[in-house]
Amino acid sequence: MLGNFTYCNPTKLYFGENSLQNLETELCKYGKNIMLVYGGGSIKENGIYDKVITILNKCGKTVFEDGGVMPNPTVEKLYSGCKIAKENNIDLILAVGGGSVCDYSKAVSVSAYCEEDPWDKYYLKMEDVDNKIIPVGCVLTMVGTGSEMNGGAVITNHDAKLKIGHVFGDNVFPKFSILNPTFTFTLPKYQMVAGFYDIFNHITEQYFSGDDDNTSDYIMEGLMKSLVHSSKIAVKNPNDYEARSNIMWTATWALNTLVAMGKSTDWMVHMIGQAIGAYTDATHGMTLSAVSLPYYRYILPYGLAKFKRFAVNVWNISTDSKSDEEVALEGLCAMEQWMNEIGLVMNISKLGVTEDMISGIADSTLILEGGYKIMTRDEIVEILKKSM
Repeated sequence: MLGNFTYCNPTKLYFGENSLQNLETELCKYGKNIMLVYGGGSIKENGIYDKVITILNKCGKTVFEDGGVMPNPTVEKLYSGCKIAKENNIDLILAVGGGSVCDYSKAVSVSAYCEEDPWDKYYLKMEDVDNKIIPVGCVLTMVGTGSEMNGGAVITNHDAKLKIGHVFGDNVFPKFSILNPTFTFTLPKYQMVAGFYDIFNHITEQYFSGDDDNTSDYIMEGLMKSLVHSSKIAVKNPNDYEARSNIMWTATWALNTLVAMGKSTDWMVHMIGQAIGAYTDATHGMTLSAVSLPYYRYILPYGLAKFKRFAVNVWNISTDSKSDEEVALEGLCAMEQWMNEIGLVMNISKLGVTEDMISGIADSTLILEGGYKIMTRDEIVEILKKSM
């Protein structure tokens, strides 16, 4: 493990089929005014909404609803949520939904009392929070983002053609999160497998960086193998509790900051994917799956040793009578086979990207350091073209 780091994760997790019963315990810690945040209304169809409302009423809370959070929460929606939160003196934001709902809730939590334009302050200038923060709690209904145990909050600005994530400090992490795997059973297959790849890519973004013998890499290899195994089961039987519970737990640990310790990390697949999302509003996990292989094949020569290790330790590729490059490429082929098997989108044209968008998407892609190669705009264009 290289470098120096500080690790803290203050989120309390309740996991399992009976985990929702702990919501009452947590609600007692906060004031009366609760802002209930959810998405398009599926929680009303599957009964989760009624269960949550019953508990809120039992605890004597006054509920202010903020529904309709879209898969890629917009800056306009953020402004609307801030108005609800501030005008009603909200004591706790309760996010009931997937990663977008959790992300949005954290964005509102830091923005409601921000005296500046929160888009400008947090997403363009990337400044820290210096105002009142409304605490957030989560009831998770979809896995993928890890937003239930981190400080990430992604917001889309369609006018600016930008989709940007701000990773806030542990003061913005959800205070508690309730993880009941059965709440994910009714998710449509497309959204389910998109979430699976979001999890996987969170791990690879951190894994493909650094050259030292790092404990975090061993943890990530185990998480990836578990996810691949359970995802194959879940695609065939979405109600397999063991598989779905393992996936839910893997999603949380993939991006709750633990495996990033001692790593420089490479988030370029996410940066490209988010730029695509700003242009198309495509499902986040599918924007990642569509560009991952072209990106990883491009940077493979610069991080050959780690790609070889990935092939051997995650995909069980034999090294007999093969060059390091051959082993590494076989690993990516095995990854591609798995991606096709579970039904991921493998090219960006299927997400609505056209040739005339590529230049703009490249311009909207934030270039980050930390990976095996610092990309140029022209290289982003090349990867986008290979992803078509």
